[in-house]
Amino acid sequence: MIALNKPLTPDLTKLTAYLAQVNESGWYSNFGPLHEQLTKRLEAYLGVENLLLVSNGTLAIQVACKALNINSAITTPFTFVATTSSLLWQGIDTAFSDIDMHSYNLCPIALDKALAKDSNYDGVVATHVYGNPCNVHDIADVANKYNKKVIYDAAHAFDVKIAGQSVLNYGDASTLSFHATKVFHTVEGGAIIFKCKADFDKAKQLINFGIQADGTLGAAGINAKLNEYQCAVGLTLLDDIESVIKHRTALFDRYTNQLKDVVELPQWHPQASLNGAYMPIYIADAQKQKDVMQALAKNDIQCRRYFTPSLDLAYSKQKSFGCGNSQKVAGGIICLPLHNSMSADDVLTVTNVIKEIL
Repeated sequence: MIALNKPLTPDLTKLTAYLAQVNESGWYSNFGPLHEQLTKRLEAYLGVENLLLVSNGTLAIQVACKALNINSAITTPFTFVATTSSLLWQGIDTAFSDIDMHSYNLCPIALDKALAKDSNYDGVVATHVYGNPCNVHDIADVANKYNKKVIYDAAHAFDVKIAGQSVLNYGDASTLSFHATKVFHTVEGGAIIFKCKADFDKAKQLINFGIQADGTLGAAGINAKLNEYQCAVGLTLLDDIESVIKHRTALFDRYTNQLKDVVELPQWHPQASLNGAYMPIYIADAQKQKDVMQALAKNDIQCRRYFTPSLDLAYSKQKSFGCGNSQKVAGGIICLPLHNSMSADDVLTVTNVIKEIL
């Protein structure tokens, strides 16, 4: 079987050495030595500052909203459910604006029109879908025009750059997921990268129950810290992440070359690097889409309609500024297998099945 995804497995010898350090120190959580080491290594590797490790990617979005005082937001309907559910769970007034039909990301033109109709939102929460960066400059122009904060859900965009600059440095904050299914993981976990040090300092207090540096209580907080055992996994996997991303990117390129004249593919940001996070294809015809998925299943190849449904339909009680593009894309999208354990021949196996059907 060719699995849709297969998490990276940490080298047990390296991992055990890190775990032994934890056991010897007796420091298992609360910003321990491995936590600080992983923070510094990730900041250096990713080319960012003000990186705050947290216990998962969903809490990363929620803490970022709290730190930036976002109580209402416009977001994309084409993303993993956690982007929206994290907002709704926190009681944030959430509305949907449509995506660009080619990149699948939040459309700056549609966003501008939405805010022109109703500017009573604190911020914008956009997703770099499949690791494909949003049009960050145009979104910044719209946000500045209406004086809105911007949070990017960069769960898919680990190590992605725009013209050599980390995609994580755009917006007021960017969030990462380190779930086991991601390019880089800590089993469960995540991070927030803040533009401003003051927002980072505030968030660091919030994830530790609101306890301030002097031990007194500030604003009500939560427990969203990443523990030392999970940091050990991250440190172990980070040693080999360059080769992992290189391999995944090669698989993505091979898929693209094989399928570019067979199916529709998202239009990638022209200045962006790749990380091989996902391999999405779009098939508009419902019957052909069904035939492809059945043929893949028959050949023991996993795939997934990721993301569907369009979230404006799933959360129909929330305000929508019209999301026809998202609904169309969600109706025809399929994600194909892509992970570090795959080979180039596996890609050919998948693409040959698709070519035979289409």
